[in-house]
Amino acid sequence: MKKSIILLLSLFIFNCNNSTKQEETEAILEVQKEKIPILNLEESNRLAQLPLHCMTTEYPNRLSQTLGSDDDLQSPKTLHPAFYGCFDWHSSVHGHWSLVSLLKQFPDMDNAEDIKQKLLQNISKENIVTEIAYFSGVHNKAYERTYGWAWLLKLAEELHTWDNPTARELETNLQPLTDLIIEKYMAFLPKLNYPIRVGEHPNTAFGLSFAWDYANVVNHTGLKILIEQRAKDFYLKDINCPMTWEPSGFDFLSPCLEEAALMKRVLPTADFKVWLDAFLPQLKVKNYALEPGKVSDRTDGNLVHLDGVNFSRAWSLNKIAEGLPEYNHLKNIANQHINYSLPGIVDNNYEGGHWLGSFAIYALNSVSN
Repeated sequence: MKKSIILLLSLFIFNCNNSTKQEETEAILEVQKEKIPILNLEESNRLAQLPLHCMTTEYPNRLSQTLGSDDDLQSPKTLHPAFYGCFDWHSSVHGHWSLVSLLKQFPDMDNAEDIKQKLLQNISKENIVTEIAYFSGVHNKAYERTYGWAWLLKLAEELHTWDNPTARELETNLQPLTDLIIEKYMAFLPKLNYPIRVGEHPNTAFGLSFAWDYANVVNHTGLKILIEQRAKDFYLKDINCPMTWEPSGFDFLSPCLEEAALMKRVLPTADFKVWLDAFLPQLKVKNYALEPGKVSDRTDGNLVHLDGVNFSRAWSLNKIAEGLPEYNHLKNIANQHINYSLPGIVDNNYEGGHWLGSFAIYALNSVSN
């Protein structure tokens, strides 16, 4: 009788263990394999329409301007002859980046020569002199800090890596403003005692990531070393980032994932894996799920930000997984986020159309098989 009871208990435990393992296996298998989104010639022509439509559209416009006197009341094109369209300065900058990125990848895209001429017309030596003058104004020292600064350096990076005569002319024209933005980063970062962790423009991790990319590509040692040190100062001791708090209602950046993507850049691989395991331990789980941000109204300029958070999550997840096979499952989550938002961004809603194309292109550029 005693042996029978022991045998029954053993069978019960064995079946429970097998059942648990089977449930875990089924849970992993339940993860839907997303279609891999691809940036091809057809998609590039579609997405190019967004910046082409807005790069010379002066109104509506948000200047985000501090007025010192009546003399400051000028039209957007007068104040910012290079970057006056697309509703605001930073969106205009990354709209220009979008066209450069697409031309570099697809030189045979529709109207390629016309696009080059439009870029040359806006990013002229004379226009950049005027842009610099604006940044030098007494009330404008913090203008576009650091979101617009970051996109300006991303534009400069894209021009630097584009092997084309047009790129050389544009890069030369832009260089004085590029140099000014570098100076601003170098002056500001040592004074920033605490990182800004919001999911919108001032997010420090995002601004540092794009600036690091530029410094890395052009081998600007001073800027790169400063960013690496400040990133460690700000984030090295962070643990258990609250992903369940994201996204907030108007987020277009993920505070947790942008931080992780920055640390992927600045830390040696072994150190980064240890850091990430403490910062976002759930990312290692093979069936980890992260629902895309749901957009209820794409005609609302703030609510449509959540399409942006989906694209920025995607590029951050792909950066985290880059070269780390144990995190390859994150690429599927990235694809899910892109696939949710990509179909809805080319429409008649200027609220999202003036900027979301750039986010979509950058996210698509991050995709790998």
